[in-house]
Amino acid sequence: MVDEGKRLLYTGADFPEVSGLSSYAWHIYQADSVADTLALHKNVSPDVGLIYLDTTDQTTLDQWEECLVACHPLRWVALVTPEFLQCRECAEFIYKYFEDYHTLPIDEERLRNTLGHVHGMVRLKQTLSQQDVEPGKKSYQMFGQSPQMNELFRAIEKVARVDSPVLLNGESGTGKELVARALHYHSLRSNGPFVAVNCGALPENLVQSELFGHEKGAFTGAVSRKMGKIEAASGGTVFLDEVGDLPYEAQANLLRFLQEGTIERIGNNATTSVDVRVLAATHVDLESAVEQGRFREDLFYRLNVLRLNLPPLREREGDIELLANRFFSIFAEKNSSKVKGFSKQAIKLMKHHAWPGNVRELINRVQRAVIMAESRLITPQDLGLDKDHNSRAGGSLHDVRHHAEKQVIIDTLSSANNNVSEASRILGISRVTLYRLMNKYDLVRNRLF
Repeated sequence: MVDEGKRLLYTGADFPEVSGLSSYAWHIYQADSVADTLALHKNVSPDVGLIYLDTTDQTTLDQWEECLVACHPLRWVALVTPEFLQCRECAEFIYKYFEDYHTLPIDEERLRNTLGHVHGMVRLKQTLSQQDVEPGKKSYQMFGQSPQMNELFRAIEKVARVDSPVLLNGESGTGKELVARALHYHSLRSNGPFVAVNCGALPENLVQSELFGHEKGAFTGAVSRKMGKIEAASGGTVFLDEVGDLPYEAQANLLRFLQEGTIERIGNNATTSVDVRVLAATHVDLESAVEQGRFREDLFYRLNVLRLNLPPLREREGDIELLANRFFSIFAEKNSSKVKGFSKQAIKLMKHHAWPGNVRELINRVQRAVIMAESRLITPQDLGLDKDHNSRAGGSLHDVRHHAEKQVIIDTLSSANNNVSEASRILGISRVTLYRLMNKYDLVRNRLF
């Protein structure tokens, strides 16, 4: 009986040895052209592809290249003549797009072993991918198995269908917008719009206009009527990220909206009713901001009806390696990388890194490592984790985190050639937030950037 799990997509000349694979539990689907190959890949979902490449014509190879990209993530083996490999462009083509190759004449046993090895690696990867997360967690587009994340998943389920405001508290890079989107898409407002606003990135003179809208001619440059972000979210959810960065005057207008459910566009005294759920997020301590007079106490209580605390990555026991492997799989496939994974030392240092940038920093480091790695396994050097200052060892957690956060800012500014806008984009924070952190660590005064 044929094992339906061993599906081979074959395209090329007829070789008896290939047809003979059917007696070794291979189900063979043969294509005669690029179009047939694409159609079979779509309909059959094969595990391994086998191509006989009998020409060095660049136009033909370009067509096959487009086909291989379209058939991603199918793993391929090439059948070639020894002469084919003498062509440098052809050899590079094999190296870039194929798991292995088999030179003619066909050695049936060697071909079976080659295909069997590739098929085994495909199945192993499928098994590992299925073990990454529990099925129910995927709906949030967040991944983790730590007690902290399981608690967060349970809290999202409880809070999602309640229409009250929610305050999301967590460090930069912990995934506050992902949580906000999960709350929206699992709420009764899921058919309505979801509008995200980065309050820290809004120019101070345009905050009111961006949030509440304006009428034509309300101020210089107001050449037409504009709907504000809050009104645009009517019937759905508005997510106010970095709400702690709002100017004090804008805080008063936001409070009025939360109290009355109405807004006033700039240049119009008439009120407009808006039905929208408000989710807000901050990485700063709003209670301290209230005590210091930087944030309105009455607004804080309006926003803090329900509260979710997002755990930093360094406290998510067991999730660092899980997330690193998941992001590695994504970037390795996207870049057709030959890198196979992380070295043991890389995993060890990742587990001991303070991760001041949290999941966003992990994503950036893994993506860079996949592109830059020169060996089969990613090393600490590829991740940029070979420096002692990145370790969590030594000192209090507060001191280690602040030291690491400062160093990441210095390194990022340096890599961005001191361009604050580019550095803030890399770090995933607003320029206002980055300037505040630079002042916090005396980087401006000490000219360390």
